[in-house]
Amino acid sequence: MAGRIRASGLAGELAAEFAGTMVLLLFGAGVVAQVVAGGGLTNPPGGLGNHDSIAWAWGLGVTLGVYVAARLSGAHLNPAVTLSLAAFKGFPWRKVAPYALAQTLGAFIAALLVRWNYTEVLGRFDPGHTFKTQIVFSTLPGNGSTTFGVHEWGAFRDQVMGTAILLILVLAVTDLLNTPPGANLAPFVIGLIVVAIGMGWGTNAGYAINPARDFGPRLASYLTGYHTAWRDQWGNLYFWVPIVAPLIGGLVGAAFYQWVVGRFLPGVEPEPPGQVPLPDQH
Repeated sequence: MAGRIRASGLAGELAAEFAGTMVLLLFGAGVVAQVVAGGGLTNPPGGLGNHDSIAWAWGLGVTLGVYVAARLSGAHLNPAVTLSLAAFKGFPWRKVAPYALAQTLGAFIAALLVRWNYTEVLGRFDPGHTFKTQIVFSTLPGNGSTTFGVHEWGAFRDQVMGTAILLILVLAVTDLLNTPPGANLAPFVIGLIVVAIGMGWGTNAGYAINPARDFGPRLASYLTGYHTAWRDQWGNLYFWVPIVAPLIGGLVGAAFYQWVVGRFLPGVEPEPPGQVPLPDQH
């Protein structure tokens, strides 16, 4: 019977969100560890990568994570995306909290794996486990530098704006009523969006644009020796900024897309994520 649908079930969707977000962070936190800690030990320093390699690895991590999870869950990999889809695209509200927890757990486990794998390098480069390598796991205003003069409210503004840009573009790329990429290339294009945000919006707050991506690794780092993980280099309680600001920014971006572009597109809404088409039965 053509057109039959089998629901993957919430357990399958949460497993996909967990796995996809874990893949994202394995590449994202891994590349920062390599560039910051590994590069800092080379002579001359910085021989294992730079800002561009960080931006590209984060983008490729997003692409690969989306390919892992998309079939079962729609591959949100980000509570800001999940919340925005619930507010503007009909995603079930009852799934928002479970999705966010699965995403955060995936990021947490990935950070623990990166922390374990880079134990020697992190310990050699930063024996005190300070802000010097805290940025491997979680974001800080001005990427942990005092040179730029960015404090928590400047970072808050940045995260609202950066996440709004992310949601505008993600909704545009995934909207079947618009002109989405063909040949299953949407995950690749979404990865390019993250690369572009990293290259253009990375200075003020490290472009977390994802509460799970920041909180899960921040908790992992705290539990493994980074006792200043909840604060920034200025001594301010900071962990809430990359949680609250992206949630607000995602809603702002989704609202912008819907009101400025989406409401003018004719047609019928596509099927929601989390549904797996069955093959024809004969």
